[in-house]
Amino acid sequence: MDRLEGAGVVLVGASSGIGRAAARSFARHGARLVLAARRVGLLEEVAQECRDLGAEAHAVPTDVTDADAVRRLAERAETALGRIDVWVNNAGVGAVGRFEDTPLAAHRRVIETNLLGPLHGAHAVLPLFRRQGHGILITTVSVGAYTPAPYAAAYAAGKFGLEGLLESLRAELVDAPGIHVCGVYPSFTDTPGMKHAANYTGHALEPQSPFYDDPEDVAETIVALALRPRPRVTVGVLAKLALLGHAVAPRLVEWIGGTGAHRHFARTPPEAPTDGNLFRPVERGRGVRGGFRTPLPAWTGPVAMAGLTVAAAAAYSALTRRS
Repeated sequence: MDRLEGAGVVLVGASSGIGRAAARSFARHGARLVLAARRVGLLEEVAQECRDLGAEAHAVPTDVTDADAVRRLAERAETALGRIDVWVNNAGVGAVGRFEDTPLAAHRRVIETNLLGPLHGAHAVLPLFRRQGHGILITTVSVGAYTPAPYAAAYAAGKFGLEGLLESLRAELVDAPGIHVCGVYPSFTDTPGMKHAANYTGHALEPQSPFYDDPEDVAETIVALALRPRPRVTVGVLAKLALLGHAVAPRLVEWIGGTGAHRHFARTPPEAPTDGNLFRPVERGRGVRGGFRTPLPAWTGPVAMAGLTVAAAAAYSALTRRS
């Protein structure tokens, strides 16, 4: 599409963070929206924000772990909008803790939301896309689809699986050139997600860092993909460095990640375990940002670019030695 005015967009996971920012951005472009999430009142609040920006917006409370509910979402969206041009899978949850200390039910719930949720969305909308001959499926994945996530094993497993799902769908859809399957790969993003997360570490989650992505940047990337679809887009320098580092020295990346996680939780104060929003919505964390991002020192830009150059050179060198 060369414009989004009047386009039918379904945005799943729209109540806060990246989803809320993306809803506003689509609204500013004149898209017609169906917004989905579990928090009923907050979802209606986001829909009203979009209406205030001049957009048509419908709130449809939906739990993505329920395949029938996602199918009904697609049906209601098609009825309300007349057609669905863009479907955005953005809902996600997290459980933080050592693998063996995290309850199996929590691991399962993360997989159900982060992997089966997008699968349910794709299964509901792709038949509609095939009937109308076009459509754009956009999924918020993560750099966790390529790199290890210590203390969040189920999260990484879901994201690795999600990458396989998107690649397989693109392969199947070679016979449908009007249908595009896109993945967005941010690194750590300053959303309320950490306030929602289940925590089985025994310590407080205090992820203050200057290296968090801005959720508005991720949201703008999603909107840009609706206009110019591409298979994969990473967001932020840190994501690119992580991908290159894992390609060149995966064991080193594992060691750095694991050592950093152990040291981080050794420094944070004790805190009681919580299931967060895994099994039911929570009221805290309602905005776009989580407040975890600290100012970036002026010297980090050149250093990051230097690091990216070194990583790229190392990757090229490794590939040259193998050939």
